[in-house]
Amino acid sequence: MRPTIYGYMRVVSGNATKEEISRIKDELTKYAAREGFKLGEVFAEGTACSESAFSTMLEAIKRHHIKDVLVPSLWHFARLPGLQDAMREHIEHETGARIWVVQGQQR
Repeated sequence: MRPTIYGYMRVVSGNATKEEISRIKDELTKYAAREGFKLGEVFAEGTACSESAFSTMLEAIKRHHIKDVLVPSLWHFARLPGLQDAMREHIEHETGARIWVVQGQQR
């Protein structure tokens, strides 16, 4: 049985089409399978949800003991490199999960 990996993405409200979101989820699914994972929940920031997808993801990772998180690129965490690193480190510190990046090196 393949381990589950969660996905995280940030979409710009109003600019992202359903097709674009679906394409990103497909990309995450294919990458996860190639790396030996089963893609579980994909948390999408910027969709019509009153809660932060990032916070919801952190709680779900802890609750379900998920050890890996997949992002399309570090730009989905933030635009600034320092903030990208801070968000990645926060996930790793809070949950012990490993971050995998589709576009770039895995961590």
